[in-house]
Amino acid sequence: MLAVHLVSFFFSKLQEDPTKKVDRFLYAMRLHDDQLKDISARFQAEMKKGLSAESNVTATVKMLPTHVRSTPVGSEKGQFLALDLGGSKFKVLQVKVREGMGIRRGGVEMEEKTYPIPGELLAGRGAELFDHVSESLKDFLHEKNISLEKKHPLAFTFSFPCEQSTLDQGKLLNWSKNYQVRGFQGKDVVQALREAIDRTGGMNIEVLAMVNDTVATMMTCGFDDNYCEVGLIIGTGTNACYMEELRHVDLVEGDEGRMCVNTEWGGFGDDGALNDYITEFDKDVDAASNNPGKQIFEKMVSGMYLGELVRLVVLKMAKQGLLFDGFVSHALRTKGKITTADVSDIINNTKDILTGLDLNPSPDDCIAVQHVTTIVSFRSSNLVSAGLAAILTRIKQNRNLRALRITVGVDGTVYKTHPQYPKRLHKVVRRLLPECHVRFVLSDSGSSKGAALVTAVAQRLASQRRKTLSPFRLSHEQLQLVKARMRTGLEAGLKTKGPSAIKMLPSFVYHTPDGTEHGKYLGLDLGGTNFRALLVKFKKGLQNNTRLYHKLYTIPQEIMQGTGEDLFDHIVDCISDFLDYMGLKNARLPAGFTFSFPCEQTAIDTGTLVSWTKGFKATDCEGHDVVSLLREAIKRRNEFDLDIAAVINDTVGTMMSCAYEDPQCEVGLIAGTGSNVCYMEEKNLGDAKIQKMCINTEWGGLGDDGSLDDIITPYDVEVDQNSFNNGKQRFEKLTSGMYLGEVVRQVLLDLTRGGLLFRGHVTEPLKTRGIFETKYLSQIESDRLALLQVRSILQGLGLESTCDDSIIVKEVCGAVSRRAAQLCGAGMAAVVDKIRENRGLDHLNITVGVDGALYKLHPHFSGVLQETARVLAPQCNVTFLPSDEGSGKGAALITAGAILKKKM
Repeated sequence: MLAVHLVSFFFSKLQEDPTKKVDRFLYAMRLHDDQLKDISARFQAEMKKGLSAESNVTATVKMLPTHVRSTPVGSEKGQFLALDLGGSKFKVLQVKVREGMGIRRGGVEMEEKTYPIPGELLAGRGAELFDHVSESLKDFLHEKNISLEKKHPLAFTFSFPCEQSTLDQGKLLNWSKNYQVRGFQGKDVVQALREAIDRTGGMNIEVLAMVNDTVATMMTCGFDDNYCEVGLIIGTGTNACYMEELRHVDLVEGDEGRMCVNTEWGGFGDDGALNDYITEFDKDVDAASNNPGKQIFEKMVSGMYLGELVRLVVLKMAKQGLLFDGFVSHALRTKGKITTADVSDIINNTKDILTGLDLNPSPDDCIAVQHVTTIVSFRSSNLVSAGLAAILTRIKQNRNLRALRITVGVDGTVYKTHPQYPKRLHKVVRRLLPECHVRFVLSDSGSSKGAALVTAVAQRLASQRRKTLSPFRLSHEQLQLVKARMRTGLEAGLKTKGPSAIKMLPSFVYHTPDGTEHGKYLGLDLGGTNFRALLVKFKKGLQNNTRLYHKLYTIPQEIMQGTGEDLFDHIVDCISDFLDYMGLKNARLPAGFTFSFPCEQTAIDTGTLVSWTKGFKATDCEGHDVVSLLREAIKRRNEFDLDIAAVINDTVGTMMSCAYEDPQCEVGLIAGTGSNVCYMEEKNLGDAKIQKMCINTEWGGLGDDGSLDDIITPYDVEVDQNSFNNGKQRFEKLTSGMYLGEVVRQVLLDLTRGGLLFRGHVTEPLKTRGIFETKYLSQIESDRLALLQVRSILQGLGLESTCDDSIIVKEVCGAVSRRAAQLCGAGMAAVVDKIRENRGLDHLNITVGVDGALYKLHPHFSGVLQETARVLAPQCNVTFLPSDEGSGKGAALITAGAILKKKM
């Protein structure tokens, strides 16, 4: 009797809590966190497999590149048409994107019309489907009074897996969502749309971009939230996309920046990776689908299948007598009778929905069915959470972050209509990734707005490039004009009467080395922020057997801009240290002084400083003989003595150093902190007895007379006005390392003020003169430097940038440095053509000795310079020879020549 009472007691308790029998029945669907982490790890492995070119073919998660490289920043603008094809209906829209200014975002206005797709077209021919789409597009243009003659950019949302090689091309991989259009797999859907538009006729449409609905959702939400870099669809179908580092996307060339990857995660599990999590109900749903064995993850998650999963569970429970007293209606046996809408609505209308299935549910039946629906829905949100956790973990690892702040843009009927789904999803994601701050934003305008924004972003980036680069692009005709003006300036400077922007200073160096130089010589080299002392030993007749010892010393800024006496005393201190270092304090060595500033010379060992350049401002030096100033400083020190036999410019020293290696070297070029050229002139030397002399052109002064005003940009004007020698050395300010970084900063400042860079935020570092050193141009333009490293450089300067910002900064650097190299090439063409004509030659072979960090360290400067000179001086074969030992060795060679001449 007691046993009967106990059975009755437990049976009554079970009756009181109908959810427990559901929990036992659906135990396999209730996933705990360890299982979700395991699924997330498996999904990460599949992502990696899909990104690899070697394993992509066999990957179930295809990780399709979308060629969308940027999310919106708010400065997009324009009017676009949009098509959204992905379900039983499609939409045509007109989207107007209003530009924002600075940090203020723009707005989006949309007009739309929904068109049905006849059922027969879903299983018909592809051409028929796209003809229907095109005719509906034309109907929309008529209805909205949109001009048929005007060209309209069109964005195409196509919500099926496609392989894209460009933003406006996509080959269909397979249909889904009950589409079974014939003869279309592997075809370019954008081309199919264009052909249909042509067949319809009477429209001027340019299809600029095709995107998946998931990508478009990310873009829609990204317009209002800069942190949105993930898109998620949980509706009829399910999918996710995110911004992946391009270096990891093997299927696309290049390794810089980011690209949105469409995961197509619905195929996860198609290889059996989820077999231990698949229930008998999942197997039944899959077997009854039109694509058995495919899209396994989608069938466990998406709205197209949730209703059917619930129906199969309820059906089996009823068959086992656990629901409806074992009664099974015909409707309950019928596929599709419980819909996704029912799943979302079942909490509130359980009895009505079940009654509609010809069932007579008890209150406990209603509670049990509600619980079935909750478990099926929660499993869906848990699986989505696991996939999303894998994506967010990958992003965090890609960026080497301990914590991640990110926004996920979401769309889809399940997410929007299911009362518990969003809350559950958010909770589980945050539980799986406690170190990540994840925000979820619901797409308020669907994917069409996002597709239009993809097109708008593409147009914005193109607009930025045009705005950035156009002032610095020099045509062939402009470069020819620069060459002609340089030639005119060279000739004018050689005349003894009248002022000239190009000084053409005589160096009193009459020949290049001939191999007879021998002995020990001291080289002293002052040309920038460093001073170099050298000891050079030449062996007679052995050009390749030269021994050189040197030491580098810094010139502090307070010395550069102090008194002349302090400057030369500092130089003598450095010389004294070097002589001690070499053990030569008591030897009176002949010395050559490389002094890299404009000097007027009347002899090889005298040079009157015309003007300081390169940031030097030492007082009481201009108008004085620098050799005398050095000798006086040596006398004040009274520790050693030198025989200063020659003073030369660094450009002359470079030419002499290279000529020691190559007898054809008769031109010297400096492309570093400053910019200058020298060459061996044979005419207009003012003395019939002199057959040849090296002329220090001081070509940096070209343009001081206004001759370059037509190519000087507002940014160059700003740099000049803020320089200490306003209106002087205009050509140098366009070409030398001392100024290029500042030109770049001025461009970046202008673009930022216009809202085109750094989200329109003008920081204090960006307003700071000199912060953007020219060395950054060389680093940023390196072909081996990924955009993340460019961003790191910018962050080091206090400039927080996106990858888009980094792309633009890199292009600005490239434009400024390319123009500098082209201008130097045009100037060089003028010099070598003059030498050729001086000698009356049809063709000239000549070598140019080169020194300077810009030429040697910048990844592209030398190549652009050489190519420009080749094109503009086609009758000259110019070889460029970098100087290994710099101009100090050249000064020693000139000194050796001067000493030998005295002995003769």
